[in-house]
Amino acid sequence: MSVYTHSIMVAFLITIFSSFVLFVPWLIYTYRKYGYLSVSKTIIMFSFIFYFLSALCLVLLPFPETRDTCSLQAPDTVHYNLHPFQFVTDILKDSGIVLMNPSTWVYMPKQPAFYQAFYNFLLLMPFGVYLRYFLKKREYWKRAFLFSFLLTLFYEVTQFTGIYGIFNCAYRIFDVDDLMLNSVGALLGFFLAPVVWALFPSHEEVAAKAAEMVEKDIVKPLSTLLALAIDLIIAQFILFIIDAVTGYSGMFEFLVKIALYMLLFGVVPSFTNGATLGMKFMRFTMVSENGKSIVSQSWRRCIAILVVVCTSKIITTLGHIQLDMDSPFYVLQIVITLLAFIANFILTMIIAIHVIRVIVSGGRRRLFMDYYAGLIATRKK
Repeated sequence: MSVYTHSIMVAFLITIFSSFVLFVPWLIYTYRKYGYLSVSKTIIMFSFIFYFLSALCLVLLPFPETRDTCSLQAPDTVHYNLHPFQFVTDILKDSGIVLMNPSTWVYMPKQPAFYQAFYNFLLLMPFGVYLRYFLKKREYWKRAFLFSFLLTLFYEVTQFTGIYGIFNCAYRIFDVDDLMLNSVGALLGFFLAPVVWALFPSHEEVAAKAAEMVEKDIVKPLSTLLALAIDLIIAQFILFIIDAVTGYSGMFEFLVKIALYMLLFGVVPSFTNGATLGMKFMRFTMVSENGKSIVSQSWRRCIAILVVVCTSKIITTLGHIQLDMDSPFYVLQIVITLLAFIANFILTMIIAIHVIRVIVSGGRRRLFMDYYAGLIATRKK
């Protein structure tokens, strides 16, 4: 059991890392498609990642201590089993079990071959459950069986080839029984899946809620935050290219950053009726809540963003002042550095608390720059 638990723990740690990498793209995808974060689909998505990684780790781990696995095996080692139902023979061998005598069946769970076959049967059963969710209809059971067979064939080939040449000999055998047990287990999971998916909203219910949000013109706070994040990522990417090409830094880089922010948050919305590139990507725009010109309001939003950026830059610059210890202003520099650190911390906490309050408000609050500019997010063009 320790081998199985170790493999699952490895998969769990990889899943945590993958979640950090994939969560923002997943948010963008769900908000573009549905206009809100579907908790049920998020749970299904990341649980599937965890399951798939767990299955892969259970198949491949633990790795041998050396890549020269041939040296660990006898020359006549057989790396495959092409005899169907060999697991039945292995279970019955020297076990005292007589198939025609049910009273001897109690010895079956005590056989290692039984556990190996049973775990192989269970390995792809969750895969069948997920396939039912993706394929939706019971009539697609043949497709589910084919997908399951191809997946377990991939596992077996990966093992037989020593992970495609990483190890010079297979350290686990290619077993036709595994192909059968995995595929049948997945097919059973496919038919039992409605019991699981009854706990989650259906595709139709999620789509209906998305249509309702579009009809009521609801833009969730996370949508505006993701749009802002996309704009900032675009700006950072352009700055990275400029820095790589020119090699400039310091004040020049800051001035380029200011000009870039003015372009993304001021000029672009002036020509796109209130939408930044991030908003275009997230499929919403901004309108004035008091009927004023969208151009002037967009520039007010831009100014609010620039004030925060410039304030942060000033604080950071003051905190990085360096004087010699012999300077008469050295003590003052230490005080300024400490105050700059405190100010930077306070500014960061204020922004973080503000963002959290906007998220948990469910749309009752707006980001400070939208509130200052008198702008409201809308899906209506």
